[in-house]
Amino acid sequence: MRILFADSLAQSAVERLRAGGDECVVDPSLTAQSLPEHVAGFDVLVVRSTKVTAAALEAADRLGLVVRAGAGTNTIDADRAAELGIFVCNVPGRNAIAVAELAIGLMFAIDRHIAPATADLRSGDWNKQTYSQARGLFGSTLGIIGMGAIGLEVAQRASACGLRVITEARADRTREVCRRMADIGVEEVPERAAVLATSDIVSIHVPGGGDTVGMVDAEFLTAMKPDAVLINTSRGEVVDEAALLAALDATGLRAGLDVFANEPSGSVGQISSELARHPKVTATHHIGASTDQAQVAVAEGTADVIEAYRSGVVLDCVNLERVPNRTATLSVRHHDRVGVLACVLQELSRRHVNVANMQNRIFSGSEAAVAVIEVAGDVDDDLLEVLGSIEHVICASVLDTHSAAGQ
Repeated sequence: MRILFADSLAQSAVERLRAGGDECVVDPSLTAQSLPEHVAGFDVLVVRSTKVTAAALEAADRLGLVVRAGAGTNTIDADRAAELGIFVCNVPGRNAIAVAELAIGLMFAIDRHIAPATADLRSGDWNKQTYSQARGLFGSTLGIIGMGAIGLEVAQRASACGLRVITEARADRTREVCRRMADIGVEEVPERAAVLATSDIVSIHVPGGGDTVGMVDAEFLTAMKPDAVLINTSRGEVVDEAALLAALDATGLRAGLDVFANEPSGSVGQISSELARHPKVTATHHIGASTDQAQVAVAEGTADVIEAYRSGVVLDCVNLERVPNRTATLSVRHHDRVGVLACVLQELSRRHVNVANMQNRIFSGSEAAVAVIEVAGDVDDDLLEVLGSIEHVICASVLDTHSAAGQ
């Protein structure tokens, strides 16, 4: 395959793909504006911060996969990619430890006034009386909003430092997440308002976009303790910056921020942010994932996604329907012969039964196989009889039926 890297990636991952036979072109100078002129002829596109617009996707003549070398995919037009049949995948969790370390670091830095103390010492000022005033983190309550990979890593480190960790109860958590929370000792409280009212520190670890834009608003901040600390290492747009500025001025609230609403597009530039300049804010330059360990882990994860795609497996895709519209799941056991499935699909097409998902597995010895086909349309006994009568079909049956909405 031909792979275009529109951002720099750890060289070890690029060499790994080249060793597997892929042609890799690395051009970190590409931008959202110039990408459409260079994407033609590539099967895979890898980006980190470079935006992938609809124009770039439409200019691609053979692109099948876009990989975001990181977790968030808000810089990629995933909806347009879905319309064009292009997979958009990410590499979640590989930089979770790095972001968690920064979140914990901001908590300590705020409590012990590390940034202003350093600035005073550099200017020759000695002010031990002021900088000796610290509450200490041990025994404090940390409320985590967003118990994904990063939230779990923050919880683990905070618990090791003697903090009580709480989060809002959710019914949609996976069994694995619940198990890790139990191992760490994370307590669930019934609702978010209780988390905010109880926590000495609130750390935000939610994805950007959708329902999280402006999530930390005036109501959210008012629900927090007046002397609490807010940590945001997720996305800048999650915080209503005007509301946070007002809260910082009116209360004892302090904040540790790694992200801002209007950051420079490049790694070097100028930023005019009243929030970043506020004396009660300890801030960093959107560097949560920027450790050598994290970058290598993300690069290797990116290579994993591309190698899986090469073998026909799609990992961590964000623009596939989670529950496709389907009415039934068919099982077609058949002899492993050329053209059998083509006849099955032709009969489904003739009856206007659409295939939503399909998998064909071959048994040992390569004599028989079974196709499991999720379909949308009318499936009756007559269809099953016709499918069963196709040459080399052993048996056709319905494994499961679903509602028209795909439930």
